[in-house]
Amino acid sequence: MQKAVFLDRDGVINDNKDPVNKPEDLKLYPWTAQAIKMFNEAGFHVYVVTNQGGIEMGYFTHEDLQGIHERMVTELSQQEVIIHGVEYCPHFKTKCQCRKPKPGMILKIAKEHKIDLNASYMVGDREMDIDAGLQAGCKTVKIGAPYKKADFQVNNLLEAANLILSHVQ
Repeated sequence: MQKAVFLDRDGVINDNKDPVNKPEDLKLYPWTAQAIKMFNEAGFHVYVVTNQGGIEMGYFTHEDLQGIHERMVTELSQQEVIIHGVEYCPHFKTKCQCRKPKPGMILKIAKEHKIDLNASYMVGDREMDIDAGLQAGCKTVKIGAPYKKADFQVNNLLEAANLILSHVQ
C-alpha cells in the first residue's frame, strides 16, 4: 500500500489573501515546490483535496477551477514536483460527503489508489481540514493557529514537510 500526503490548497499551497477565482489569481508560496518535492523524494504520493464552494455560489465555474489546477500542476512540474491528483468539492449549501470536514475526498483517493491512510498525513490550515484527516484515519498537521485535535502544528508547508519526514525516517 502507498503512503500519501493530502494537502488543502488555499492557505497551504497558495496564498489566499485574495480570492483565487481564475488561473492568474493563483500565487504559490515560495516554499511550496521545495516542500512537495521533499514528499515526492521520500516516496509519498501527494494529493490536493480542496473545498471549492465558490462553484455552487456562482463565483467561478468548474472550467475556471480546472484552469487554476492546471496552472498549479504546471508551475510545480516545471520544478520537477509531482502532484499525483486533485480532488475538489464544488458544494457549499448542498449536503454531501465530499465537503470537508467530511472525509469523502480523502477516502475516494485512498480507495482508487490503494493508499494506506494510517501511514498518511493530512495537512491543512483550517480545523475542517484536520477533522477530515482524522475521520479518514490520517495523522494531521495544522498550519497556522493551533487546533487541539491536530497531531502537529507548524507555520507553513515547508515546516510540515520537515516535521513529517523527521517522523518517517
